[in-house]
Amino acid sequence: MNNYTAVCRRSGDWWAITVPEVKGIHSQVRRLAEAETMAREAIALFLDVAPDSFAVTVRPEVPDVEDVLDALPSRARQEAQEADRRAAEAKKALDRLIADGMTVRDAGRVLDQSPQRVSQITGKGRKALVRRRRGHLEQQRSA
Repeated sequence: MNNYTAVCRRSGDWWAITVPEVKGIHSQVRRLAEAETMAREAIALFLDVAPDSFAVTVRPEVPDVEDVLDALPSRARQEAQEADRRAAEAKKALDRLIADGMTVRDAGRVLDQSPQRVSQITGKGRKALVRRRRGHLEQQRSA
């Protein structure tokens, strides 16, 4: 299967598209997300082949930041996924500590987090603690 590159450069409010592998293909789109579809249609029309008979790689070119564009998407995605995983683990650990009767302040100390951050993560703020204590006092009075 042939692979073609849709090179996209900003031109005013548009993205200008060229396909270096096939001379004479030029197009434009408003949004980068539309570039693959437009390039695929132009290539298929120009070569008189089915639009799904080849692969298209979109390569946006932006002055002075190409290295960032190449590195950022996969690294940023990996970092975000890792942060989500760590946050889920921290929430489980904090929920378990608080369920075992530890205060928000002590749970934060155990996991090297501020009491405010523990409250954010678990949703166990001061108001929730006051409500639990009042409920506990009411149970003791009625017993």
